[in-house]
Amino acid sequence: MVNQSNSSLDILWSPQNQNANHPRMGQFKAWLEQQGFGPFADYHALHQWSIAELETFWQKVWDYCGLVCDTPAEKVLGKREMPGAEWFPGMKLNFAANLLRLADGEHADREAVVAYCETRPVLRRTYAELKADAGALEAFLRDRGVQQGDRVAGVVTNGYEALVGMLATTSLGAIWSSASPDFGIGAILDRFGQIEPSALIVVNGYGYGGKVFARQRDFAELIAGLPTLKSVVSIQQLPDEAPIAGDLVTTWEDALAYGKGNAPSFMPLPPDHPVYILYSSGTTGKPKCIVHGNAGLLVNHAKELMLHGDVGPEDRFLYFTTCGWMMWNWQASALMTGPAVITVDGSPGYPDLNYLWQVVADEKVTHYGTSARFIAGCRKAELQPAKTLDQSKLRVVFSTGSPLLPEDYDWVYTDGAPNVLLGSIAGGTDICGCFVGSTPLLPVRRGEIQCRFLGVDAVAYGDDGQPVNEGRGELVCRQPLPSMPVSFWQDPNGERYKDAYFNTFPGVWAHGDFIEFTEHGGAIIYGRSDATLNPGGVRIGTAEIYRQVETVAEVKDSLVVGRQIDGDVEVVLLVVPAEGQEITDELLKQLKTRIRQGASPRHVPKHIVQVSDIPYTRSGKKVELAVARLINGSKKSDNRDALGNPEALDSIARSLRDIELIT
Repeated sequence: MVNQSNSSLDILWSPQNQNANHPRMGQFKAWLEQQGFGPFADYHALHQWSIAELETFWQKVWDYCGLVCDTPAEKVLGKREMPGAEWFPGMKLNFAANLLRLADGEHADREAVVAYCETRPVLRRTYAELKADAGALEAFLRDRGVQQGDRVAGVVTNGYEALVGMLATTSLGAIWSSASPDFGIGAILDRFGQIEPSALIVVNGYGYGGKVFARQRDFAELIAGLPTLKSVVSIQQLPDEAPIAGDLVTTWEDALAYGKGNAPSFMPLPPDHPVYILYSSGTTGKPKCIVHGNAGLLVNHAKELMLHGDVGPEDRFLYFTTCGWMMWNWQASALMTGPAVITVDGSPGYPDLNYLWQVVADEKVTHYGTSARFIAGCRKAELQPAKTLDQSKLRVVFSTGSPLLPEDYDWVYTDGAPNVLLGSIAGGTDICGCFVGSTPLLPVRRGEIQCRFLGVDAVAYGDDGQPVNEGRGELVCRQPLPSMPVSFWQDPNGERYKDAYFNTFPGVWAHGDFIEFTEHGGAIIYGRSDATLNPGGVRIGTAEIYRQVETVAEVKDSLVVGRQIDGDVEVVLLVVPAEGQEITDELLKQLKTRIRQGASPRHVPKHIVQVSDIPYTRSGKKVELAVARLINGSKKSDNRDALGNPEALDSIARSLRDIELIT
């Protein structure tokens, strides 16, 4: 189990360690106190005020962060109930105008985007160039009949064109939705087929791990499967390959040349007008289409990036992501704070695991975001970027995607990046943001997320729908958050939306994570609550087992599921051995001892099975439920197109049959 004592030995970083003397959250706190709010003894007092005075808090975030609108709101909250909260009624604003608000004046010639990829040279563009290209592409899209409320879909890599496409789309009042080009055609059609886009921006292929994947034929099939398209813009991601062909197709260069000289229109729109459609993982059927609105997403991202993340105009921000993950949208919003956004497309491990750390050093990155899985991979590979590379500018490392193991905290503060604030953040596509995460005003403790985010009334609920005073429970949010979805697409009565978040505890958002809030006000996430195991009626989280297993050097990866048998649950642990290793009797004994001593006897698996691979979603999350259905004989089929490696399920099935855990 994670050590939760308040011993100073648990503290790995303290606010006085940081290079920046005046983090923006500290300035925000002082600014509030100057206006007569508070005084706030510490971060926790500030948080308590932020949820007690919810409307005042969000108005102050809007004001302090300098967000802009064409027509002010009549009030902050029109309706408070969930679902159905109404944010900033009467306001008119434009999302892209806020992201490009620093693109004029003295900031215009600063770097806005630095794009790395495996198939093209590094591209550098200023804020003035970014704004000009967004205006040019908007003019082209308008000419092709794209109107306010239409959808523009992107099958794009994490680079400059994706940002231009999103800004052009949201400037004219259309809705942006993106997918990564490594998705299967079925997975893309499952998403875009539901939203019926008017325009498609698409690459001709991509590079990954030193290999080139040309996809002209696949994407011609995609275009044929989207009959509502009026225009297709083709990006030459692979310079030596042919562009996408078709009557609707215009090259990226020709589209920008057509609209050259046109400024973005920055159409003023209502606060709940959609800007993004994001998607659930879709492993059990077609993905849910999650609609995010104009003002709510903007103000929440401003809080998260400027206050919690301490990102500003002098910074250089890199978050390794794809355009099929909500972290791309989060990264894009960093533009509103004025840093250089460093994008990286390709494999994080090519040509080696040091590559991203090298980019961080070369680009003098101040804020670097990655996944817990990547950090674990660096630890297991015994990388030492802190000792081999210049990290003098790096202040913050963000981690998300899955719980960060205590041993990974240790690696960051010894060999990874010892002087940074390690910000483990957690939320989801559902809110395109975070419930819990980091703050520069509190220490970082080993194995703990630092805090609840400001304005987030998050607690752990027991099955009785009451807060848990000690121990773990369901992560819930008891008050509205601006970036909660405005709707699901094609859900006119809101029933699917309500079923997704509000049926477990009426009027309270149930997020689906199994969480514990610590005595310091921090948090530990134990995995998805729908994957929680109940052996002998004792509720345990899968992350508690991963914390033990994935620190064993002989283990490369693992997955935990529950097998229903005789009215009880057996814990089944699937293990991918490290290269050159096998599951021996000695390793079995080591794993069971480690789990028993580090967690409890209840956590010790009944079965430990060697497998060749673990299934992941395309955004890098373990697919526990699909394996649980497999081992429990469910007839419900999984959406294999939603998996990054669907062949892993077949391999697991063979392994389970060999030992007669399934027939």
